[in-house]
Amino acid sequence: DLFGSVEPLLPSLREDGVAVWVLGAGPYPEGAVALQELLDAASEELRPEEVWEPEDMNDTCLYIFTSGTTGLPKAARVSHLKAIMCLSFYELVGASSKDVVYLALPLYHMAGSLLGIVGCLGIGATCVLKEKFSASQFWEDCRAEGVTVFQYIGEL
Repeated sequence: DLFGSVEPLLPSLREDGVAVWVLGAGPYPEGAVALQELLDAASEELRPEEVWEPEDMNDTCLYIFTSGTTGLPKAARVSHLKAIMCLSFYELVGASSKDVVYLALPLYHMAGSLLGIVGCLGIGATCVLKEKFSASQFWEDCRAEGVTVFQYIGEL
């Protein structure tokens, strides 16, 4: 429950043009946007392509933040093309919707969020999320969850 921590900051966030969206049980702090209410009020009608289709696949789709190993964290631009390429990451290595993917990478990192989660969505695979990698638990976790594919980076 972080509302108490965020509430004093809401006026300055609004002044800076930052919206605070919340999801979950209310009540919400004044000025916070209740995401569930927006979802409930949203139309089921498809939006016209010109609203959501990028003019150029190299346009910015989203930003991820670097870890700041050489200084402060910086926003890194991810294009629409790169985001779509992540959808087919597991397909490139032969995985399919029948696979169970073990993911213990941080979701704030591109390898965890875009390659891991978006990659699983791309093939319709089951994703087993582990809060933190544990070498001593790894094989036990894999057996217990029926894992057939795992993703790692050298630092694990």
